[in-house]
Amino acid sequence: MPADPRRRVYAAVALLAVSLAALAAVTLAQPNVLVDLLVYRAEGRAVLDGTDLYGFTVTEWDLPATYPPFAALLFVPVAWLPLPLAQTLVAVGNAALLAWLVHLSLRLAGRRTTPAALIAATALGLWLEPVFQTFVFGQINLALTCLVLWDLTRPDGARGKGLAIGVAAGIKLTPAIFAVHLLLTGRVRAGLTALAGFAGTAAVGAAALPGASADFWTRRMFETGRVGKAWIVDNQSLQGLVARLLHTPEPGPLWLAPAAAAGLLGLWLARRAHLRGRAAWEVLAVAGTALLVSPISWSHHWVWCVPLLAVLAAAVPPGRRRWVLGAVAALFAARTHWLVPHSGDLDLRLPWWQQPLASPYPLLALGLAAYAAWRLRGPRHRTTPRPFPAPRARRAASSGERPVGN
Repeated sequence: MPADPRRRVYAAVALLAVSLAALAAVTLAQPNVLVDLLVYRAEGRAVLDGTDLYGFTVTEWDLPATYPPFAALLFVPVAWLPLPLAQTLVAVGNAALLAWLVHLSLRLAGRRTTPAALIAATALGLWLEPVFQTFVFGQINLALTCLVLWDLTRPDGARGKGLAIGVAAGIKLTPAIFAVHLLLTGRVRAGLTALAGFAGTAAVGAAALPGASADFWTRRMFETGRVGKAWIVDNQSLQGLVARLLHTPEPGPLWLAPAAAAGLLGLWLARRAHLRGRAAWEVLAVAGTALLVSPISWSHHWVWCVPLLAVLAAAVPPGRRRWVLGAVAALFAARTHWLVPHSGDLDLRLPWWQQPLASPYPLLALGLAAYAAWRLRGPRHRTTPRPFPAPRARRAASSGERPVGN
C-alpha cells in the first residue's frame, strides 16, 4: 500500500478510536444508558423461565416487551451473558453494523469507497442523532436496517431475495412494508419470499411460545400505547407531528387521514422511481413511508439517514453537494427535538415556532416526498428498472450525468 493511502487509513482509525471513546463517555453519562438492552435481556429471561413475556416491566420507566415472540427467542443469548459483557458486545456490534450500513448505503448509491473513507464515515456517523440514540439505548435498529438494505441491494432473481426482509419483519413489524413494495413493483417471487419468511418467524414463535404468540397477535400488537406516548418529541412519526401541532394526545382521524395519504403517496413514489430505474430513491421512499405512517417512530428508528446521506452525496450536483449534505447532516445531528421544552406534557404546549424544531425528521421526509413527486411528474421515461446501481457503473466525471439508480 502506498504511503499516502496508509497514512489516511491510520488517520481514519485514530478518528474512529477518538469518536468511539467520546461516544462511550457520553453514553455512560446518560441516565437511561442501554435501557432497551435491559428489556431484551428480560425478554430472553422470560423465555428461559417460562414466565409471561408481556406481563413484566423493567427499569424505572416501566418498559414492557413490545416485539413479537420470535424476537424474544433471539434475545435468549443476551440473557445468558453477564450484563457488562452484554453491554460491551452490543456496543461493539453496533459499531460494526454502522460500518456495514455505510458500506451498503454506498452500494445503494452506486459508489465505491476506500477503507480510509469508510472508516472516517463510520466515525462521523456515530454522531448522527438516530445512530447516537441507538448506541445509548442499546437498540437493534442498525441490525434491522442492514438486513433490509442488504436484501434490497441484491440483484432481482438472487436466491432467497426477500427472506432477510421477512426475518426483519418477524423481529419488528414495520419492515413488512418492503414486502408489500416488492409485490407492487412486480417482484412477486421476492415479495412472496419475504411474506413466507415473516410467516416462518411467526410459526417458530408460535411453536416455541404458543401462549405468548396468541397474546401478541390477537392483542398486544394493537396496543400502540404500550410502546409509549405518541405525542412526545421522541416520536418522529406523522402521528407525533400532528399530535404536537394540534396540542392533543389523541389526534385520531386527524392523523389517520394524512397518514393514509402519505402512505399512498410514498408507495406510489417508490413504484414510480422503480419504473424509472431509480433504485436508490425507491428504497428511500419506502423507508420514509414506513417511518411516517407508523404510529410511533422513535428518533432512533431514523437510522435510514445514513443511506439518505450516501444517496444525496451521489445524486446532488457537485456545485450544490456541500450545501445539501451539510444541511441534511446538520438536521440529523442537531438534536433540535431534544432542545425544545419536553418535560411532563410540555411537548403538547409548544408554540407554533417551536413545532418545526420538535418534528425535524417527518418534516424533512414530507419535504423530500413533495420534491420527488414534482421530479417524477409527467410521463414515464422508457428506462429498464435495475435492482440496485452497480458500483462499477460510475459515470465519468466529464459526462455530467448522474448515476443510474439514484
